Amino acid sequence: MNTSKQYILAIDQSTSATKVILFNRLGKVDARKTIEHKQYYPQTGFVEHDGVEIFENIVKGIKALLLKQKVSEEAIQCISITNQRETVIIWDKTTGKPVSNAAVWQCQRGTLYCKELQEKGYSEKIRSKTGLIIDPYFSASKLHWFMNNLDGLKEKAQKGELLLGTMDSWVLWKLTNGKVHATDYSNACRTMLFNIHTLQWDDELIELFGLHKNMFPEVKFSDEVYGYSGPNIVMNKPIPIAGLLGDSHGALFGQNCFKSGMAKATYGTGSSIMMNIGERQLDSPTGLVTSIGYGCNKTIHYVFEGNIHCTGDAINWLKNEVQLISEASETEPLARSVDDNNGVYLVPAFVGLGAPYWDNNARACLSGMPRNTTKAHIVRAALESIAYQVKDLILLMEEKGGIQLAELRADGGPTRNDFLMQFQADMLDRNVARSEVEEVSALGATFMAGLATGFWKDLGEIESLRQQGQLFESKMDEHKRTDLYKGWKKAVERARL
Repeated sequence: MNTSKQYILAIDQSTSATKVILFNRLGKVDARKTIEHKQYYPQTGFVEHDGVEIFENIVKGIKALLLKQKVSEEAIQCISITNQRETVIIWDKTTGKPVSNAAVWQCQRGTLYCKELQEKGYSEKIRSKTGLIIDPYFSASKLHWFMNNLDGLKEKAQKGELLLGTMDSWVLWKLTNGKVHATDYSNACRTMLFNIHTLQWDDELIELFGLHKNMFPEVKFSDEVYGYSGPNIVMNKPIPIAGLLGDSHGALFGQNCFKSGMAKATYGTGSSIMMNIGERQLDSPTGLVTSIGYGCNKTIHYVFEGNIHCTGDAINWLKNEVQLISEASETEPLARSVDDNNGVYLVPAFVGLGAPYWDNNARACLSGMPRNTTKAHIVRAALESIAYQVKDLILLMEEKGGIQLAELRADGGPTRNDFLMQFQADMLDRNVARSEVEEVSALGATFMAGLATGFWKDLGEIESLRQQGQLFESKMDEHKRTDLYKGWKKAVERARL
């Protein structure tokens, strides 16, 4: 048998689009199909997706991809799912229709109830149970809003007529023709309703948010077979469905961060930093959250996570607002055209500062400019600001968590910038390994599916498939690194005045 003709079909259901991807036995992408879905903004602060549209796109995407690539159903070993986290949907389990559009992770409809809970002193209770801070970003307050603002939902829930879930649960339920209602630990822990100590949906929190236990999906390890696709939904024969994993967690697993102290940074408009802290849950330092990274081989791995508001978006600002560059690719030669930053720092707090500062009143600040400051110095300062912000979070994880970073594994568009990656290694005084894989979240879910179905034997075989790009090693003198970082901290103080 030609093993190159065997595939895992990955569904990557993200915020703006859904991709279907064919991964071969070497863990490489053979083909992909992307279909965008509509964004709905029914009122200020509300963001929604149509769950029916998303599922129809998945079916269309799979059929189109298999037809175009001339891949037979027999070549598909299983289906994996990775998804946008915290986005949540409620549906009628008899009709199979959503009661409303899905509330997206960006949606702020739960803000008032979150404030109410904070004022009533629930912050520590919720943090101690879930590892999370009270915030409308997570699923619970969105679900509370649905229950209290849509007619008849409370009565239907009491009768056991409704189901809820994150997007992986919805897609799984639809693919199995309503036979399987489940999720994985990585998605469950981001709802603010899951106890990361007992590994159960928390009865007290379910009641607090006005929900019912019968609405919730079963929680499983990611490397399990969840069920089989229904006949004639995407293929004629039943296909195993395995490897459910939230997108950031998928990136962690796809980057092979299997041991304590291993961390990944996803560089995008903002950045997500996630560090594996091992099999023991630790209280997160202020400014971070503790989550379940993934459940695999009957073992839970916990993580610290922090999110930075503005990293790659600083480059967008250079291009679109102040027009110092025409394309992002110009930043690297400009940064290299000067010997150093000339004392210039950019703190890109355009919408405040995220972790570890959490200062919504901070504003962007360009400081330290002498008269001979050039465009190149400002561009260099923007790139350096990305590395400084990542260092802020890694230091917090190390100092407060008592875990030393082993290596930073980097993915996302801005990682193509060699100057940024080298400066990141210099600032951290650690190796930075750039991923060669663009679809790293989907790859993580695919690895889990492969473990569940025997497509791959074990973690050792998966590690042998790792497609590491360039490794950047620290080359900077410690004295220089210290001085540069002190300058950054002073610039942050100016931005927070």
